[in-house]
Amino acid sequence: MVSAGAARVTRIAAAARGYRPGMAEQERLEAIQAVVDRVTSWQDGATEGTVTEELRRGAREAGVDLSDDEVARLADVIEDRHGAVDAAEVLSAG
Repeated sequence: MVSAGAARVTRIAAAARGYRPGMAEQERLEAIQAVVDRVTSWQDGATEGTVTEELRRGAREAGVDLSDDEVARLADVIEDRHGAVDAAEVLSAG
């Protein structure tokens, strides 16, 4: 069984490598979750717009395409919750 910490490290490492175009949905969600986790970890006190900018930057670095709507939904939840955010849950609610 893989620990949660090991799974997170795997996701972050995969995001750092970038993903190929046409990636499977599960791979895409893992990359997005790694970006969300990174942004969530420091977002308290960030100026308005910073979360959105960092989500876009992280997605670009991970090789993931996020629509403006997806970025806005993720940013809203990150800013509102001030805690753990499940990217798959947020994106599936849209």
